[in-house]
Amino acid sequence: MKKTKYFPNNWEAFHSMEDDFFDEIPFDVFMDWKIGGYEIPSSIAAIVRAKNIKTGKVKEYVYQRTHAAKDKCRKLMDTGNMEITVAEQNSIHFLYPKDKDDIF
Repeated sequence: MKKTKYFPNNWEAFHSMEDDFFDEIPFDVFMDWKIGGYEIPSSIAAIVRAKNIKTGKVKEYVYQRTHAAKDKCRKLMDTGNMEITVAEQNSIHFLYPKDKDDIF
């Protein structure tokens, strides 16, 4: 097995800095910026994340064309045991299997 190259970091430099060096921002602004402010590049049509309900394993697929993402979602839904999250430029969709007993 090949050993990965070590990339040094500068944590000691950041750790030794005074608190005044860092700007303070309110928690809600931070959450809007980091959590709510995601951006998908214009070259990406959709990101599909599929979680296998039985095993808990997650796989992620990135598509440049919408029809390819739709085809992948259809294929994943046909398995019947996947929770699917689809992120597009302006929306996020969550798809999950529904038992016949859950339908009204």
